[in-house]
Amino acid sequence: MSDIPWQGDACSLVDAFRAGERSPVEELEATIAAIEASELNTFSFTDLDAARARAASADVALPFGGVPIGVKELDSVEGWPHTEASLVFADRRATYTSTMVTRLRDRGGVVPVGQTTASEFGGLNVSITKLNGVTHNPWQRGRTTGGSSAGSAGAVAGGLVSIASGGDGGGSIRIPAGFCGLLGMKGTAGRIPRGPHTLIHPMTVVVGCMARSVRDACRWYDVTGGYDPRDPYSLPRIDGWERDLGTHDLRGKRVAIVPTLGLAVVRDEVQASVVAGAEALASDAGLEVVDLDVALPELDMTWALANLAGLKLELGDRWPGCKDDLTGEIAFGLEVAHQMVNLDIVARGEAARTAANEGMAAVFDQVDFLICSTNPDTAFPADCYLSTRVGGQQVPPGNNGALTIPANISGNPAVSVPVAPVDGLPVGMQIIGRHHEDALLLDLARLVEQERPWPLVAPGSPI
Repeated sequence: MSDIPWQGDACSLVDAFRAGERSPVEELEATIAAIEASELNTFSFTDLDAARARAASADVALPFGGVPIGVKELDSVEGWPHTEASLVFADRRATYTSTMVTRLRDRGGVVPVGQTTASEFGGLNVSITKLNGVTHNPWQRGRTTGGSSAGSAGAVAGGLVSIASGGDGGGSIRIPAGFCGLLGMKGTAGRIPRGPHTLIHPMTVVVGCMARSVRDACRWYDVTGGYDPRDPYSLPRIDGWERDLGTHDLRGKRVAIVPTLGLAVVRDEVQASVVAGAEALASDAGLEVVDLDVALPELDMTWALANLAGLKLELGDRWPGCKDDLTGEIAFGLEVAHQMVNLDIVARGEAARTAANEGMAAVFDQVDFLICSTNPDTAFPADCYLSTRVGGQQVPPGNNGALTIPANISGNPAVSVPVAPVDGLPVGMQIIGRHHEDALLLDLARLVEQERPWPLVAPGSPI
């Protein structure tokens, strides 16, 4: 029996189960011990009795049969805490399980171990909350994992579990993937259903996973993808994501390499790493690199303010009495929204969204892929709620997320792939593609993985 969790990807762990080299029970016990010994603070809740019962009866013939996973605490599991990572709901319990987790459990055979930490209501791309404290980056303690899928990224990169769930409404899969050296795939909007009780507005949120490998993300698609009536905007099922990985013809397709996306202030060393990675990928895949002046419109604050309607719905009549329990930035946003939001603000926000959609569509009238940085810099200090500096330079508070939000607004698929680190910390390269061409992005990510493999677990991780 190994005394540490599996340090490879989830697919290879299933292979080890099937070959009799490890057992789900042994793997779970190693996982539990590692979580309990970890100082990364990636899990906010564990359900050990239920996990042990599932591991004991695991069917390793299933795609993820017997694999322990972390579930992001913004995802609902019946009977588990349903806190939204907020003190406001510290005592609330979930009354239903999300469609994605249900499919992972029933179709996939996973063993849910517990909940991983997230930023409050998924509203900030950081790894700190009043409820759970600071989650640390396994590449360097004291650095953020990003957010909002903070604990999932830290747990996977830190060697605690081989895969974990995530969600992405403005970069919340890709940002932590970039900061933690993981594969972070944000699918075409609707690829994986978000129900039940789907909050439709603002139609930017997708769900998925924090993964160590491309094939793990593909298998996650195979298990969880496909239409569900409780998410009326979910897409029809496509089979064979893992089977067909690497089979698509990429040669001759056109790519623009724009590390700043025309929007963000990006550290020079990060830009250099991304450009080098993009040029190497273009050579490997036979892509034609074209010069393109990308000028996506900035989304002004009016759009963000209108989106706080969903949070107000969640808080109900608790607001404003719950103000002191909220993260300062979340409370401030709600206060400003209450003062400012009216029909004019909503109209301006919708106009900004239409302009963003048109801008992204114009890019893909000219190229097949757009490559930029995932984050403006390497991971900033973990005890910060906002990063306003890049490489020592003061930048606007919205800079972190400026590179990821556009693909959420337009619904385009986008994947963050690790490239050469800077100062010993990971750098993510983001590849954006046309709607429904997720498979091409996964093939490009696979080429990077084959030609320039990344560490599956953070070097120097305590495990």
